[in-house]
Amino acid sequence: MGKAYNVMAATCPSRTVLHRIGARWTVFVVNALDDGPRRFTELKGHIQGITPKVLTETLRSLEADGLISRHTYEENPPHVEYALTPLGRSLLIPLRAVRLWAEEHVPDIEAARARQPNL
Repeated sequence: MGKAYNVMAATCPSRTVLHRIGARWTVFVVNALDDGPRRFTELKGHIQGITPKVLTETLRSLEADGLISRHTYEENPPHVEYALTPLGRSLLIPLRAVRLWAEEHVPDIEAARARQPNL
């Protein structure tokens, strides 16, 4: 049996994993790669509001964590494509559930906020 991890424990490495998944742009990049590999400019155009710097940092982090792969094509001009790894693809399942929940409950959240005068 494998080692038991507990995200509620202060020193558990699963916290790092959860932090990566919960990072602001991770959800968007992983979802943007759902349909297949994309170039940097395609990702930037698809994910509205992300800056090139933040996209670069997010891609590097996701690659370091083994969630995406980076493939360089030695063409003229050279280009790079990013794709989900099998590990990254497995993350789509829980992220889809969170995305659907968020989209479904926008009216509920907005109504709750409207009832709070100081928010």
